Formats: sequence, structure tokens, C-alpha cells
Amino acid sequence: MPAQERKAIHFGAGNIGRGFIGPLLVDSGYHVIFADVNKDIIQKLNEQDSYEVLILDEESEERANVSDVSGVVSTSDDIVRAFADPAVDLVTTAVGPTVLEKIAVTIAQGLHARREADAGALNIIACENMINQTSTLREHVFQNLTDEDKAWVEEHIGFANCSVDRIVPPFDPKDGSTPLDVGVEGFYEWVVDEKALQRTRPDVKLKGIRLTTDLQAYIERKLFTLNCGHAITAYLGFLKGHSTIDEAIRDEEIRETVRGALFNEGGAALREKHNFDEQEYAQYVEKTIARFANPRLKDEIVRVGREPLRKLAKGDRLLGPAYMAREYKLPIDNLAKGIAAAFLYEVSDDKQSVDLQKKVQEQGIEKAIAEITGFSEGNDEHSKILDAYHDLQKIDKKQRSS
Repeated sequence: MPAQERKAIHFGAGNIGRGFIGPLLVDSGYHVIFADVNKDIIQKLNEQDSYEVLILDEESEERANVSDVSGVVSTSDDIVRAFADPAVDLVTTAVGPTVLEKIAVTIAQGLHARREADAGALNIIACENMINQTSTLREHVFQNLTDEDKAWVEEHIGFANCSVDRIVPPFDPKDGSTPLDVGVEGFYEWVVDEKALQRTRPDVKLKGIRLTTDLQAYIERKLFTLNCGHAITAYLGFLKGHSTIDEAIRDEEIRETVRGALFNEGGAALREKHNFDEQEYAQYVEKTIARFANPRLKDEIVRVGREPLRKLAKGDRLLGPAYMAREYKLPIDNLAKGIAAAFLYEVSDDKQSVDLQKKVQEQGIEKAIAEITGFSEGNDEHSKILDAYHDLQKIDKKQRSS
């Protein structure tokens, strides 16, 4: 099959799809078929056939043109027919964790059509900001397959988990020349589980992708460094009255708390577990902090801090590194401060924030911390979070009265 005939289907034509995954696929020689429920975006993709990605680096401005794209409405028969095209050998997603179950129905229909068309092997990579996102999608897809389809999918379809890392903030349309234009930071990382990929004809060769046989190390590094630091910056920044992430990380007190959590606590545990080089990890932490400080991203604290209960889930960006640090008998003072700040995040139009504050009011902060974190009342970790909560309350009250 000639390289120019290779096609990829990407579910989700939002900023992440158009600004991160789509451009990498185009650069790799794919014609990208965006699938989305938003009919206006799909129409514009088909009318324009191209758009621009603005690289929002602090010291330079670069615009990359993305062409050779098209769109289909993800609820139409067109997307099912696209799966039956032998030129398609890759499917990616960037729809958000809660939408995976919905698109799984369509993907199952598409895979059935592909089996009937004898269209060959295919790889599916979900690029959601969650752990084991493609395995989750696979479970949902298999719930919608017949036994005959399941057997065929087992043999011909690869479902590869990945770790994706790129800050794609909301983009002001005034900064672009068309409604499809999008802004992203220059840094990106896309690491895929090599063992889970199926051989295709031709084999998947993506520019900008890193294949690994130790994906868990990269997943935890990203979640417990970038996502952890992002959340701590947002929650502490909120308490101190900052509106954007770059403002908050320029606050020396916040920056030192973030650095301590990422390098001395969660980061130290990651180095113990995965044998990351200490100097390289220090550089990774400093690069992460520098990314937060980029004023051109205009990344709002309420965007990064939204849904605090999800971010306080066990194994996620705040409690995950805290538990790992405890496992290796490392301190969690800075992590405890970030966790405590999440308990003080109060935004009226954020349902999880409202629910969290209600829980604190009804149960008391001691029981709320114990229930949500799993740290028993009176133990060292619980006490550190509780003490940090009371200290941060003073900042919160001072900010509200000013």
C-alpha cells in the first residue's frame, strides 16, 4: 500500500485532537479523518481541508499548517464505512474519559464492518488523560461485539495504552485566522506500549511517538509529575488569588512547594521504583515548572483545578505519589499541602467542588480527609494533611477578606 494512501481515524476534533494528535498523524503521512458529534467543526474541516497550529512558546512564535484532513459525523454511517477501508490502519481518540463508553458502540460497529470487508489489521490508541485508557476503551468495545467479532478482533486489532503529555489550553479564536486554528505549547510527549500493537501493512511508524516495553514508568512519571504539579499549582494558586497557572507558579512559595513535591517526595519515589536517573529527573522537573510558567498559554486555574474529587482519587495525581512516597518511607509534607489545598477548592459552578465542600461541612474535615484519601484519622499522613488544611485556611480567609 503506498504511503500516501494511509488513513487514520481520530475521534474528537477538539483542541487536543486538532492541536496534538492530528498534526502528528499528518506529519507521519496519514490522511486524518476526524470524527466528532459537532457538525459545525466537521463541516469546516471538509470545507477548509487545512488549519493552523500556533506553537505557544514563550520566546518564539511558530505556525504549523495542517492539511490532508477531513471530517465525518461520529454518529453517522460514514464513520462505520471508514472502518471498512483497508487504507485505514490506525484509530486514535481524544474525547475525554467519560465519552469512551459512548464511542465504543460506534467502534464496535466499525470493527464488525471491517471484519466483513476483510480489511486487515488495525491499531487503536486512546489518548485520554487517564491510566490504561485504551484498555478501558477495549472493555467497552468488547461489550458491544458478537462472539464471532470478538474472536476476529482478538486476532487482528491492537489496543495499545499510552501516555500523552502536551498542554493544550483553551484557544482564543481571535488569535487564529480560521475557527479551526488552535494553540498548543511546543513541548509534547506521546509514549505507546509497543507490546500491544498489531503488525499492519505497512507497520505503524509515527513521527514524534516513542515506543516502549515499560509504559507504566512513563505513565506514572507524567501523572505524578506534570499532572501532580499542575494540580498543586492550581489549588494553591486559587487560595492565594491567582487566576492563571503561570501567575501561580511565579509565586515563590508555591513554586518551592511544587518543586519539593515533584522532586523530593513523589519524584524520589518514582526514581526508587523505576530507576530514573536523578540528574535527568531533576531536569525533567525543572522543565515541567518552566512549562507552567509560560504566560502565552493563559491556562486558567479553574480549568486545571476542576473536578477536585477526580483529582483526589486513589492512584491519581495527588494521592498516587503520596502513597508511593509512603511505600518508600519518604516525606510527603509538600504533597500533603497540595492535597489539603484541594479540600479548600471552592468553585460554585464546579459540581465536584460543591460536593466536596458539602462533604467537609457534613462530616467535618477529619472524617472527610480519611474517607477520601484512605489515610486513617490520627496516622502520620492524615495528620500532615489536616495540619496543612488548617494552615491554608488562614490564607483562604485572608484572601476572602481582602
